[in-house]
Amino acid sequence: MHGTTGTLAARRRLSAIGAAVALAAGTLVALGAPAAQAVTAGADLPFTSVEAESATTTGTTIGPDYTQGTLASEASGRQAVRLEAGQRVEFTVPRAANALTVAYSVPDGQSGTLDVYVNGTKLDRSLTVTSTYSYIDTGWIPGSTTHHFYDNARLLLGRDVQAGDTVTLQATDVQVTVDVADFEQVAAAAGQPAGSVSVTDKGADPTGQGDSTQAFRDAIAAAQGGTVWIPPGDYRVTGPLGGVQNVTLQGAGSWYSVVHSSHFIDQTDSAGHVHLKDFAVIGEVTERVDSSPDNFVNGSLGPDSSVSGMWIQHVKVGLWLTGTNDNLVVENNRILDTTADGLNLNGTAKNVTVRNNFLRNQGDDALAMWSLYAPDTDCTFENNTITQPNLANGIAIYGGTDITVKGNLISDTNALGSGIAISNQKFAEPFHPLSGTITVDGNTLVRTGALNPNWGHPMGALRVDSYDSAIEAQVRITDTTITDSPYSAFEFVSGGGQGHAVKNVTVDGATVRNTGTVVVQAEVPGEATFRNVTATGTGAAGIYNCPFPTGSGSFTVTDGGGNSGWDTTWSDCSSWPQPGQGDVEPDPNRNLAQGRPATATGSQDVYTPDKAVDGDATTYWESANNAFPQSLTVDLGAPQTVRRLVLKLPPSPDWGARTQTIAVLASTDGSSFSTVVGPQDHRFDPATGNTVTVNLPGDTSLRLLRLTVSANTGWPAGQLGEVEVYATA
Repeated sequence: MHGTTGTLAARRRLSAIGAAVALAAGTLVALGAPAAQAVTAGADLPFTSVEAESATTTGTTIGPDYTQGTLASEASGRQAVRLEAGQRVEFTVPRAANALTVAYSVPDGQSGTLDVYVNGTKLDRSLTVTSTYSYIDTGWIPGSTTHHFYDNARLLLGRDVQAGDTVTLQATDVQVTVDVADFEQVAAAAGQPAGSVSVTDKGADPTGQGDSTQAFRDAIAAAQGGTVWIPPGDYRVTGPLGGVQNVTLQGAGSWYSVVHSSHFIDQTDSAGHVHLKDFAVIGEVTERVDSSPDNFVNGSLGPDSSVSGMWIQHVKVGLWLTGTNDNLVVENNRILDTTADGLNLNGTAKNVTVRNNFLRNQGDDALAMWSLYAPDTDCTFENNTITQPNLANGIAIYGGTDITVKGNLISDTNALGSGIAISNQKFAEPFHPLSGTITVDGNTLVRTGALNPNWGHPMGALRVDSYDSAIEAQVRITDTTITDSPYSAFEFVSGGGQGHAVKNVTVDGATVRNTGTVVVQAEVPGEATFRNVTATGTGAAGIYNCPFPTGSGSFTVTDGGGNSGWDTTWSDCSSWPQPGQGDVEPDPNRNLAQGRPATATGSQDVYTPDKAVDGDATTYWESANNAFPQSLTVDLGAPQTVRRLVLKLPPSPDWGARTQTIAVLASTDGSSFSTVVGPQDHRFDPATGNTVTVNLPGDTSLRLLRLTVSANTGWPAGQLGEVEVYATA
């Protein structure tokens, strides 16, 4: 799914921070940057990743950079190493290994090779690098630019290397930007299971020259209730397989048994008991065409099925799952370089578990649940490692009932994406919004969140989004670690710009380190309770609390105890805090009411209360007619010292002069109001700008300002074009 194509008011952009990381056995290890501490979230991986920028190089380090459309912004750690022909990068091997995977980029339209050296000796094999699968354009997705700059290439070294050895990559005939290298000890190829049906016995060609499609179909038909064996080799499958049920497809290992197919299984239903294991499916998808089912699995595997030990690469979507997939388990797989989602539970899924997978370089959400047609129910994304989705979220939950997102490690989201999104964005109908309990537990988010080019302002590392409807489900966010988010840690937003409420959210136990702007970014009416949330190194302020649209209501941040390091509030809703700028003292002469939530006892037609705080005196609030008294209330977001009010009506001469009787009341908590200035007559006259100034006592402190109109000589209603509130006399 492409996420967050919304219409929120435009405001800001970003600056750069970054850190190099290595991924190994589900841990995050800092290499050359102290920001990220070891954690236990993520998958138990069979390889260790080392960042190129932490290696020795004769090339040029690029980044860190968070600007959409740059090579560094899509890199792991937001840094990489650029090699011109003849330049090299030398890695110190972190573990015993006999195989290497390299994430790289070459200029658009070019291909070449990387020579490989072990301890200074050139190997008899090289890594092929190409731009064929990169530089994707999706002009129909608002906010997207050319993206998906990187690709992954793998190589069996033909020898064992040990921790402390060196592996050097040297560019030969093309500029290569090297991002990260994965070092892995690949086990020997497995043998054929007893009683299995080999695809080669049905005519499959392990050289990849012939078309093996029919041989695979014949083997599946012959092995019902048993196993189809895919021996080591390369197999070309040119058409999708259907009728796959009650069968296991098994290879000798994903480094040995390789199927070349862009559209492997496609079926609308299945009796189930399908098990896909221990082989690779590598496609030839070079662009994203959403009308084309260029997916590893498209549709249904049926109940009680599994996908494990797979290497899935160069397809549009790894698994696009519709129909019946009850009790499906997807585990221990690698999904790389997809032009869209890694996996999408596209409605009707029940008790599906997706765990211990590694996903890199997705062109949309890495893992998604989308409750179209029927809700995804009791499904879990658990202990997955996700890095570099380049056009959406690490994990996205779009609707569904009783969903769990647990123990995942997500890093380096880019454009239109948070680390985790819990959302009621529907995309299509019939959609089933979030319901029941949504459990978000024990996740670690590193450098996640991005500037949304459609909104013109940032998306948080963890986003709760009432995009198309209010969130009424119980959202329980526990034991979260958020490190180096370029913007905010927790965002609450209604991404469609309609101001639907976010309710019933608790954030219990979180560690936030070095977030670029704020810990809590609240842009929507609603409420959330925070307990035991600690923050250090916050870039601007603790809380940004400015619901949109103006007048949609307020967002209540409830302190449940144990919180520290984020008790300040950004005080100027007319501007966005910049990453790392600190809590800048706002202009003391600014209008405190502009853009703040406004409510009223009544309004007439389109003359709603938000018109009185929109910064435009030509628009106005008009109360219900013939029903005095009527009140307008403005929420300043936090208690403020107020010395002066400026009340305006539209300045046009068409507005005749009039006198309104207005009282000023104040509250610091919303539970009770006191009178600051009793009812007084105020003359509004176009000849003097239709403006009235009301001076308040010097000790006036208020969060909520209430203006009660009890009479109007010009019209039988309260009328205010603009309410301006100032801290200065």
